[in-house]
Amino acid sequence: MGTIMHGDNNLDSNNSSTNIKETYSGKAAIVTGASRGIGRAIAIGLAKAGYNIAGVGRKVKSDNSGQGLIEMQCEIESQGVDFLPLQMDIADICRHKSVVADVINKFGRIDILVNNAGIAPAERKDVLETTVESYNTVMNVNLRGAFFLTQIVSNIMINHKEKCNDYCPKIIFITSISAKIPSTNRAEYCMSKAGLSMAAKLFADRLAGEGINVYEIRPGIIETDMTAGVKDKYDKMIAAGLIPQGRWGLPQDVAKVVNAIASGSLDYSAGGIIDVSGGMNIGRL
Repeated sequence: MGTIMHGDNNLDSNNSSTNIKETYSGKAAIVTGASRGIGRAIAIGLAKAGYNIAGVGRKVKSDNSGQGLIEMQCEIESQGVDFLPLQMDIADICRHKSVVADVINKFGRIDILVNNAGIAPAERKDVLETTVESYNTVMNVNLRGAFFLTQIVSNIMINHKEKCNDYCPKIIFITSISAKIPSTNRAEYCMSKAGLSMAAKLFADRLAGEGINVYEIRPGIIETDMTAGVKDKYDKMIAAGLIPQGRWGLPQDVAKVVNAIASGSLDYSAGGIIDVSGGMNIGRL
């Protein structure tokens, strides 16, 4: 890959700019929600593939749960790449510009953005009882935050593409099987993921002509701390045949798909939707 000579790059829709380093030391990926679960597996997987990692999360230091960006540092850097831990709540849109600038200042480029950060409702409630507070909280993280972070990064990628032909950036949205399968006791989550699916399609349409491919990955029932509270419920449903492949998904199952995209194996699949759900997408009776 050729050197990208950087000038000033817009970091937001207001045309603010910052100076970009004129050298780089390898490809770089931003992974949001990197401190745990799917995001952690994705960050480690990309590091093994040779990407420098900017890990974004709400926790930098662990609270003895093992879920913190600092706990990842040795594992990431043992792959021979650099790691930049960045504390940010993705819902805090005012922080997006400075965090992206930190990535550029460290690595000089952004090759992959993985929009993975997401939350479930603090309490599952019937759709007839969904609260405004819960709706806003979930939407601000799962949809609004990802949309505006992608807007900033997209503009930087377009600027870089204009300066180097041998540069193939990619954007990945981690949505959910809930983007198309309703759960009436977590309406705000399902709507946020359905909206994120449309965001992926919109950016895919807009950016394909710029040489920037956008993808959507739809995980099914993945074994993480987010699903720990309903493990018994899903164990029974899986045993009863909910998932054709008959097992829980693992964070590494999602990470493998991200690595396939990063490798260029899906370069003629702009806008592709990839289910990682053990066959739940089949929709059998």
